[in-house]
Amino acid sequence: MHDNLIQKYNIPGPRYTSYPTVPYWDETSISPIIWKDTAVRAFEESNSDEGISVYIHLPYCESLCTFCGCHKRITKRHSVEVPYIEAVLNEWKSYRELFDTTPRIKELHLGGGTPTFFSPDHLQRLLEGILEHAEVAEGNEYGFEAHPNSTTRQHLETLYELGFRRCSFGVQDYDPLVQKTINRIQSFAQVRQVTEWARETGYTSVSHDLIFGLPHQTLENVIDTINKTNQLVPDRLAFYSYAHVPWIKGTGQRGFSEADLPKNETKRALYEAGKKMFSELGYEEIGMDHFALKSDSLYQSLVSKRLHRNFMGYMASKTRLMIGLGMSSISDSWYAFAQNEKTVPEYENRANQGELPVFRGHLLTAEDRIVRQHILNIMCQFETSWEDQAERFPELQECLLKLAEMEADGLVEVTGDRLVVPEHARPFVRNICMAFDLRLLRNAPDTRIFSMTI
Repeated sequence: MHDNLIQKYNIPGPRYTSYPTVPYWDETSISPIIWKDTAVRAFEESNSDEGISVYIHLPYCESLCTFCGCHKRITKRHSVEVPYIEAVLNEWKSYRELFDTTPRIKELHLGGGTPTFFSPDHLQRLLEGILEHAEVAEGNEYGFEAHPNSTTRQHLETLYELGFRRCSFGVQDYDPLVQKTINRIQSFAQVRQVTEWARETGYTSVSHDLIFGLPHQTLENVIDTINKTNQLVPDRLAFYSYAHVPWIKGTGQRGFSEADLPKNETKRALYEAGKKMFSELGYEEIGMDHFALKSDSLYQSLVSKRLHRNFMGYMASKTRLMIGLGMSSISDSWYAFAQNEKTVPEYENRANQGELPVFRGHLLTAEDRIVRQHILNIMCQFETSWEDQAERFPELQECLLKLAEMEADGLVEVTGDRLVVPEHARPFVRNICMAFDLRLLRNAPDTRIFSMTI
């Protein structure tokens, strides 16, 4: 990749897990009644056909990883587990009371925080409480995120018995200095052990999360980490760019100096080296930051154009309704977004009183839904089209004019009513989506609110 293009396009920009992005939500457009109405509408339209998705946010961690941008709570007191589980089950009950029929869960994901902070018995209690009031949709995918240091064979076996077949281990980097700086110390032997346990248990998709751009990280670090990862042959790989946003995430990301971070050209070299190695090892690029073996469902969904992206990340299939349970979780009805309370006490209090603990959201306009589909197409399929009149919006030509310079730089190909992102331009996909982001174009932020795109 030419360094001049990297310098030119490496600007702050959204990651597009949603459109509109959270900073551009019109919070006056939503109310608890409106959110419930859109959730019921999406449920009635899709439950009997595609089913629904459920994301459960489990926020607790025993220690703070200084690279982390997630909503989490740091504690070593495991007495917090049962009260939190009870609140999540009460929230689930409130949702079920909205629906006339039994939910059919197609996608179920545990995120965090550290889901394996919770004991196997408590996770079983939580998930049995969810699943006993639901049916399993055909082609379901249940997965969870795990910290190698806190994941036991019992965790893996318990979740497997409950229907989970995907697990994702947070590895990040194997270099001792990098691990010490980000406060994420775990040996290759530990990662090997939990990966082997997962395979022995019967998990069909094991993923490893790696990060480039971490403090003190070098090209040699990344190559060594990928070489070690290759020994374990995970089915999927996430290769995330470290998002340094201490002005948003507070003290956690101020545990080191910005001078310790790889600079633009160096950071991009880390990505290019990793991408090249993944290709040589048989991994296919799946959207932004993700790679998978051809045997994995994520790659197969890319080929069949079923790949979807939402607040859970890239998914192998789409559901119109995604219910987010737990503190800070975001729900998506396609017509609206709703985010839960962001502190545990407020979340538990409202959930236990039988309320949906939503504190903000956004009702999508007709224009929002059209733009959202284009951005989803670009993020998931690296192409989009506006041949159909229903796929057009008044500012479309203005957006295409903003892409003219990218087209001249070889980053997009616009032919007639169709846009394609060439394979070599995939690292710039966030920039391409920004040209369609009408809310960002109309109201550019005065201060920096997004991470760098490249």
